Amino acid sequence: MALKSGDQGAMAVLYDRYSSVVYAVALRVLGEAAAAEDVLQEVFLQLWRNPGAFDAARGSLGAWLAVITRNRAIDFLRKRRPETDIEDCVVSVAPDLAGDADRARAAEKVRSVLGTMPGPQRDALQMAYFEGLSHTEIASKTGEPLGTIKTRIRSGLMVLRKAFQT
Repeated sequence: MALKSGDQGAMAVLYDRYSSVVYAVALRVLGEAAAAEDVLQEVFLQLWRNPGAFDAARGSLGAWLAVITRNRAIDFLRKRRPETDIEDCVVSVAPDLAGDADRARAAEKVRSVLGTMPGPQRDALQMAYFEGLSHTEIASKTGEPLGTIKTRIRSGLMVLRKAFQT
């Protein structure tokens, strides 16, 4: 590829050929023209600085640029500040006693049903929903097979669902 030798003409040809695809992908992910133009610039700057990152044996340049663009656009979205600042949010301070009572009853029912479950099933549910662990993390923490953990969690959720349907 002539681009690897620093040929600016080759870069211009590639830009002319693929910039519309890169821009379209960025615009679709971001939904904003200015942000899409920024990502377009970043992607071609990355290609200029490191043309060796593209491996023709793994696919076409157009597809590679589309994937790089999508990833860059998603990164851009993650870095973007929230639309509203915390000071702009209005928070209701009126007590919702009925809602609080309903939540308290539901929480008590969940505790009661969890108390009737076998220990391993209860522990798996608690790790998943109260500690935020993934099924894989629970399996490695307990030393149990992943399928066993998934079955325990699914069965436990079915028991909880049945308790709330009656």
